[in-house]
Amino acid sequence: MRFRTAEEDARAEAAGSLHVLTCGSVDDGKSTLIGRLLWDTAGLHADQRETLQRSPKTAAGTPDFSLLVDGLAAEREQGITIDVAWRYLDAQGRRLVIIDSPGHEQYTRNMATGASHADVAILLVDARGGIKQQTRRHAAILDLIGVRRVVLAINKMDLVGWSETRFAEIGAEFAKLAQRFGFDDAVAIPVSAVLGDNIARRSLAMPWYGGVPLLEHLAGLPARGIPSAGAFRFPVQLVVRAGQDFRGLAGTVSAGEIKVGDDVVEPVGGRRARVRRIVTMGRDLEAARQGQAVVLQLDADIDVSRGAVLASPGREPAVARGLDARLVWLSDERFSADRGYLLRTATDLIPIASIEIRAHLDLETLAERQAATCAANDIAVARIDLSRSAAIDLFSDQCETGTFMLIDPITGASVAGGVVRATHLPEARLSTNAFRLTRDLIARGIGADLAGRADADSERELRRRANEVAILLRQAGVAVELDDEQGAAGGRAAAAWPGVVAVLSLGFVAAVLLGLI
Repeated sequence: MRFRTAEEDARAEAAGSLHVLTCGSVDDGKSTLIGRLLWDTAGLHADQRETLQRSPKTAAGTPDFSLLVDGLAAEREQGITIDVAWRYLDAQGRRLVIIDSPGHEQYTRNMATGASHADVAILLVDARGGIKQQTRRHAAILDLIGVRRVVLAINKMDLVGWSETRFAEIGAEFAKLAQRFGFDDAVAIPVSAVLGDNIARRSLAMPWYGGVPLLEHLAGLPARGIPSAGAFRFPVQLVVRAGQDFRGLAGTVSAGEIKVGDDVVEPVGGRRARVRRIVTMGRDLEAARQGQAVVLQLDADIDVSRGAVLASPGREPAVARGLDARLVWLSDERFSADRGYLLRTATDLIPIASIEIRAHLDLETLAERQAATCAANDIAVARIDLSRSAAIDLFSDQCETGTFMLIDPITGASVAGGVVRATHLPEARLSTNAFRLTRDLIARGIGADLAGRADADSERELRRRANEVAILLRQAGVAVELDDEQGAAGGRAAAAWPGVVAVLSLGFVAAVLLGLI
């Protein structure tokens, strides 16, 4: 295999590398396909080619191309792929990063990990067996993780006599599958990985196929790139201090773009600030975009720590204490409702109050059927209530901040991965009343010591206290409206959950206003 320097990798990435996932049921020929791709694109050293040519041949008299890919001893002994492997090759001037994922049901978790990096997926099926349950499971995971472009490579066409009828049958079944999952770009290509037909060259054995070979199709696909449009998201990973004058928030821009002078908001507390500096690798930037790791210095020391998310004002994520999700169960241990799982987002770790498994995806009918638990490789629908409020995006709006992992609190293992489909408050908090926090109420309560003063500093302090009260009420699950636009948090508090407000007991209101809590 040919390896590149970091500089060569950077140039290739800038030209638009395409990350291609190979998946499908076990023994459908993924490793052979990738080995053939490496062979046909000169992605091997001379000694590798010589070694392969000296190795035992397949029944078709060709080298066993899977030996180029299955690197683990267990993989070679069993003849299956276990781990996710990354391979690099060039096709018609295009850099392809091939992600080889395992097909065996036991290693579905590894396939899901590989899918999270893909621009496009090659879903392999054996022309003899057609689409199997594991094929459907992989298609469902592609849909779950947001891979929208899929190529169905119908492999081993030589073993069905290059049958156009068989290709059409499998293609029609795949079309229904693609429609069910809403794939944006789905095509079927008949191939023989062992013989090389329709891999890098057109097949003379299948003149009835009017499309292009697999490599040519992949080379013509656009990469996702790194878009700068969209709502800004910045999960805070670390608070950085340098001397007495510098306090910065370190993290990676997960979506959108931020510039010096832009306003940002931390949605849970509603605190706002303006970006004073953007720093990376010892130098200042004027702007940062998706994928860049930077440190943001704000013009105010707002209470933000690891796990918080900074966002564009007016386009921030929902603040919620619960979510509806679709997840794939990765652990060998079955789901347990009293396990006390943790929900991990990009940088936060949140204790879960309760999880309710509501349904499974039936891989034969692709319909959701009622269920109360799940085991390894199940794709489930769940309701999750959190122990505290969090900023949560829908996966349909933000891929990075709309995903999560479930963590076992005892072992620290990742037991499930999922995407957010809806957000909500716990049902016990829902009602039809709202609370309006006026300036007079603040002035008579926790602002009483400022009575009679009309200077700018006193007014600013009164607004600060009003803002802090609104934050406390919001964190308690209360919809609050501040009059006279007092404080950034309260000014938009009632809009945090459209159409949803909460009851606040008079005793609690009085205690907050009088400064008792």
